[in-house]
Amino acid sequence: MVRMSVEQPLWQALTAYRVLTLLYALVLYVRSFHHYDHPLGAGAYMAVLTVWTALTFRMVSSAERCTRRFLVGDLSVAVVGILLTPLVDTHDRIAEGTPTLPSIWTAGAVLGFAVKGGWRWAAWASTVVCAANIIERGGFAQDTVHMLILVWVASVAIGYVVEVARASERTLARALRIEAATRERERLARDIHDSVLQVLAMVQRRGAAIGGEAAELGRMAGEQEIALRTLVSTGLVTPPRTAPGQHTVAHAPAPVPDDPEGSGAEPCDLRALLAPHAGSRVTLSEPGAPVVLPAHAAGELAAAVGAALDNVRVHAGEEAHAWILVEDEPGAVMVTVRDDGPGIAEGRLADAEREGRLGVALSIRGRLRDLGGTAEWISAPGQGTEVELTVPKAAVPPGTAPDDTTSADDKGKAAR
Repeated sequence: MVRMSVEQPLWQALTAYRVLTLLYALVLYVRSFHHYDHPLGAGAYMAVLTVWTALTFRMVSSAERCTRRFLVGDLSVAVVGILLTPLVDTHDRIAEGTPTLPSIWTAGAVLGFAVKGGWRWAAWASTVVCAANIIERGGFAQDTVHMLILVWVASVAIGYVVEVARASERTLARALRIEAATRERERLARDIHDSVLQVLAMVQRRGAAIGGEAAELGRMAGEQEIALRTLVSTGLVTPPRTAPGQHTVAHAPAPVPDDPEGSGAEPCDLRALLAPHAGSRVTLSEPGAPVVLPAHAAGELAAAVGAALDNVRVHAGEEAHAWILVEDEPGAVMVTVRDDGPGIAEGRLADAEREGRLGVALSIRGRLRDLGGTAEWISAPGQGTEVELTVPKAAVPPGTAPDDTTSADDKGKAAR
């Protein structure tokens, strides 16, 4: 695949510009040959300019060939020609505004800086040319000032356009890579769905029907199906599951993006942190779009969900099924964790807190309270338990103690 640079046409145009402006400067020299004080001196410079342009013809054909050393040499040739003009031409012709020896060829040297290094390089080079022209004229003549301002503004503008073009090219290249990766993932997802996922689903169903060791194999196949489906659909990688014969253990939340300042201001997709919890006995339902929270808030909410799932495994048993529902509301994010366990007897939470078991109070409600959020339990004996975890999108930054507005009823609820 041939890569086309957006700035390559600029180098080609600059190459042609140098040749055409050289011919123009030679025509001016021939027409004014008899008007110079020292026509042979002017002719010597024009010969040097012609040889330099011919020898460096390929130097401005691409960014790789146009080195900084060449640009400095090119600008030096132009400046020498400007400063040499008063020595070979008459004072009257200079006062009338006669072009310098290199004439508009000088702009090519400035444009080389603009295309190579952007507007900052262009501003530096055009300032040098402006200073040389002022010295050559012996002052700030009106026509000289107008010309120099035009050269300075034009070169800086072209340099800025080049920088924008390069940034656009990089953005386009990233977009093309993402598009290619997305298409490849979609192709793999189709192939996997038609083969691997169907086989894993069949093994899960047959293992559950046969029972015994086959049931454990079916359970593991179900977990791998969920992990693989998550990977091909969202690109989220789940942690490896337990080995055969081992009990399922709680999975730590996915790493939170780096936030060196600890401000929690970095955005984070909550779905990526909750995806590792999905398994054969944990169903995760989430929106199709990213659920964005500050990194600290997303990490604390995911940790609270993990604590709620730990309670399900401890109090409802390894065979209990849990459901995680993520809702992205306009001003807050709500995560509901529901199980099909035996439920909680009335007053059990308060009794647990009095007995010193503070799992719910510290691991769940304490985390959310620090973020300005809430945690509510809905349960009845024999009907399972539902935990509603709510965090405002403008979560309290870490290290900021929110007002203690916890109600008396909330304080009476503790870990079960």
